Parts: sequence; C-alpha cells; structure tokens
Amino acid sequence: MMQHISRIAIALFATLAILGVVAPAAAQERFEITSIKAVRPTLVNTINALQQRNAAAAKEAFEAYDSGWNGIEFYVNVRSRPMYNLLEHEFQPRITKALAEGSPNFPVVQADVQAMLAKFDEMVATFAAMPALHPLFDDVARLRIVRAHLREVNPALKAGNLAKARKSFKAFDDNWDSIEDLIKARSEESYVAIEKGMIEVEQALMPDKPDVDKVTGLVNDILRLYNAALAEVAKEARGHL
Repeated sequence: MMQHISRIAIALFATLAILGVVAPAAAQERFEITSIKAVRPTLVNTINALQQRNAAAAKEAFEAYDSGWNGIEFYVNVRSRPMYNLLEHEFQPRITKALAEGSPNFPVVQADVQAMLAKFDEMVATFAAMPALHPLFDDVARLRIVRAHLREVNPALKAGNLAKARKSFKAFDDNWDSIEDLIKARSEESYVAIEKGMIEVEQALMPDKPDVDKVTGLVNDILRLYNAALAEVAKEARGHL
C-alpha cells in the first residue's frame, strides 16, 4: 500500500514539475551562484593540503583559486565592494605571500584560509538572496571564466611548466565555442584574428621545447583582442545597474 502511495506521489510531483508548478532545486540556482560556488573547492583543497603540510600542493590549489576567482570576481565587485576588498586585497595577498615561502607556518596559514572560506560562504548566501543581475553580467562572467584558462599559459611557460601551459591552453580552446559569439558580436575582425591566433599558439606549443617568447607574444595578442571585447560587454552590463 505504501509503495503504491509513493508511486502516486512521485508521479504527481513529476506532473507538477512539467507544468511549472514546482521545479527541481538545482534548476532554481542561477548561473551567478553556480559559478561562484564552483570556485569554492579550490579553497577546500588548499586547506586539505595545509592540513597535510604539503606546501607545494597548497600553493597549487590556491593558484587554482586565483584563476577561478578571476572568472567570477566581477559579480563580487558589483554586489559588494567591501566583500571584494576583503577577499581580493586582504586575504588573497596575505595567503599568497605566506605560501610563497619555502616552509610556511602551516597552522597560521590554514586558519587564514579557513577564515577566508567562511567569508566566501557568507558571500554566497548573501548573493543568493539578492535579485538576479542583468543577463549581461552573466556574459561578462562567462567571458572571464573562459579567459582564466588563457591567462594561465604565459605564467606556466615562464615557470618552465610546459605541461600546465598546454593543459591551460587546451582548456581555453575547449571552452572557446561557448563564448565565441559574444566576441564575434562585438568585432568580426577580432573574432577572426583570435581564431587564427589560437591555431598559431597550438602549433607553437607542439615542439618539445617551444619558443617561449613566440608563444608569449601570440597569447598576449589574443588577450589584447579578447579583453577589448570583454571591456565592451562589461561596460554594457554596468549600464544596467
């Protein structure tokens, strides 16, 4: 009897969902919140590495946070300047500096990252309760999230980490399709030049020992064009505040 009632309840819920009366919780969470939440695991990974006293892993995890943060910080800057300043100008420089040391004070740094995570979670809860921003802000975030991969290439090359440089460029290339129309809508010329540059970067990264200066120049050219389009979208978005 109970099984029969359960089947009826499930069927009723599914029917209401189709009619739009109810919706799965995941469907109610907007892109802004899912994008910010996607950065959270990098802070958790940093804490886990610090607990294991693995300085290299902690530094790598926090670098991943920095890259992810670059994708979503526009939301934070618009929503709350004090929170942006706290995360960007207080926690992040202090933790980055501590992790740059060969033997950081693990308990102190761990406590700092945990405090940062608590503020991060507070921020997510606050933003989730706010009304949605104009859709153009999501376009800015999408562009910045994809760009974050490209921004990793030159620092990785400079550090001699060719594997990371290739991996980061591949991530940018793989996600380019998701935002290319946003670039194309602002400048067909820039769109064509970026696509051409991407092919050149891919080819330049193929040798066992790539020409670092050449790759760096090509990546910078792509970033220049990409950033110009991004600036236009960001300006349009701010016009809706």
